[in-house]
Amino acid sequence: MHKVDLPVDEAAVEAVRRRRSAEAARQTRIFSTRNRVMGLDLHALERQVAERRERVAMDKQRDMAHDALRVSFDEMLMRQQKEEEDMRRGLARDLVQYRAMHQRAEDSREADLKCNHQGALGVDVSAPESFGPASMQVFQGEGVGEDERKRAQMEMNERVLRAQREERDKQKREYKHKELLRCRELLQHDLRVAQLDALETECKRAACIALKSYNQAQAEERLEREKQDKLRQEEEGLAEMLHMVTSDLLTECPEAAVRAGAAPRVPPDHWKGMGPAQLSAIYRQSEEQRAERERHTQLERQREKAWDLLQLQQARQQVEEESRVRETEKERRGKLDRYNQQLAKEQRAHQQYLKTELYTNQPAAHYFTQFSTSSR
Repeated sequence: MHKVDLPVDEAAVEAVRRRRSAEAARQTRIFSTRNRVMGLDLHALERQVAERRERVAMDKQRDMAHDALRVSFDEMLMRQQKEEEDMRRGLARDLVQYRAMHQRAEDSREADLKCNHQGALGVDVSAPESFGPASMQVFQGEGVGEDERKRAQMEMNERVLRAQREERDKQKREYKHKELLRCRELLQHDLRVAQLDALETECKRAACIALKSYNQAQAEERLEREKQDKLRQEEEGLAEMLHMVTSDLLTECPEAAVRAGAAPRVPPDHWKGMGPAQLSAIYRQSEEQRAERERHTQLERQREKAWDLLQLQQARQQVEEESRVRETEKERRGKLDRYNQQLAKEQRAHQQYLKTELYTNQPAAHYFTQFSTSSR
């Protein structure tokens, strides 16, 4: 048979290539340690990235809108400033033009005084031949009564100026009168304040003088009282000394300690000392108290000796108990050690059995390479 070259199916080849690339991507995704250990959520991460990009785009658009708004505001402000400057410049130009047209020097009422001529500036109405035949500057009948009109105007201006001057003088006088009244009121107020301060100072001085007088009187009264107290104490001391000298206390009168019909007690201020019977009773009572104290001392010594003996017995019992507990603990630990040694011996024997008899077929390295070779 002859070899026949059949046409290759491109669709099948493309399907095989697509399956191989999908299998490689799947193996990369499944066998990836990072994805397997960390457990990444790709959809969540992609959603977060998309949200972040959208947020960045929105911030950028907002910043661009703010920049455009600021630029528009700046342009509007500059345009407004330019319009204001143009308007100011136009107003100044109109003012100059208005002054040039309607406020000329030759049209003023004082033109003849300022320029020393009559009529228009630089024109001599008394010499019409100087204008020329075709100038037509001055006509017949014009300028009649010009002097009287200007004189009337000057008089009217003088009256107006005089009235303004009088009004200004009147305002100045009124202002000076008001200032004088205000200064007078301030002066009266200052005088009133000075008077009040003087009265307050005088009241304070009088209060200080009164307080000083009161304190001085109190001091004199206290000195007088102390002086009287001192005199009274001296008199009482002299009276006490006289009583002590003349009383039965220092004369040692034995009848002073006995009161007729009174209780058998000794007044402290009349006591003259103890007698032999009282002294013998005190000595006898002291001897009895000493014997009683000696007996109590002996009893206390016996009690302490018995208590020491009891403590010694308890200490011996405690030592014996501790020794017995130590022996018991030692025996228990010995038993536990022997038991642990027996368990260790059995464990070693079991491990030796596992290594030598049970687990004798050890897997080679190629045994582990047959796992995790496909994603299916």
